[in-house]
Amino acid sequence: MKTSARVWTGRVGSGKGRFTGSACLTLYLDPATIPSTHQLRLHNRTVSLASRVLAVSELTGTFVLRSGLTADRYFDKYRFESDPSLLAEIAKELTPLVPAETRGLAGLELGGIPIATVLSAVTGLPAFFVRKQAKKYGTERVCEGGDVSGMRLLIIEDVVTTGGQILLSAQDLRAAGAEVAHALCVIDRQVGGTERIAAEGITLRHLFTMSELEST
Repeated sequence: MKTSARVWTGRVGSGKGRFTGSACLTLYLDPATIPSTHQLRLHNRTVSLASRVLAVSELTGTFVLRSGLTADRYFDKYRFESDPSLLAEIAKELTPLVPAETRGLAGLELGGIPIATVLSAVTGLPAFFVRKQAKKYGTERVCEGGDVSGMRLLIIEDVVTTGGQILLSAQDLRAAGAEVAHALCVIDRQVGGTERIAAEGITLRHLFTMSELEST
């Protein structure tokens, strides 16, 4: 079904012997292509959140990168993770991206833990905290927070680059008896991480890509 809209263009012709009147152009629009007010509001809210995350996290100066190269800009992810207002809004926007079958949130050390904690409070799902290495004392667990055997867990990460830590942690969680088929991050750097973890049967969802942040 298409909706027609008339756009008035003004008077056409004048003088004796000519048609004088108002002309209009009728446009036929497909409602499916017209963003709803709700959709526009969601888009504007997401863009505003992205610009705030970038404003808080992007630092300028001289920084030595992991590769040994130097840069005059640095994205400090811990800046948005330590901001309670931003973290609450991020968790709210991440909530619709949580798969319906999820029974627990597995926050990865270090950056995924605050996100998993706040997202747990919003969704009501239990949070688990996944170490990079099991501690060598006490319970000696790699996954803290309870028994995950038989649970469908959603891995939570802050920023995904290559996806290497997601793959390592997924192996640990599966070895503990958990089911892992999805991961969720705030920012995907778009350098192959999504494809790499997909090859291991894990679908990555993100709130933002780095290019989306930088374009705000």
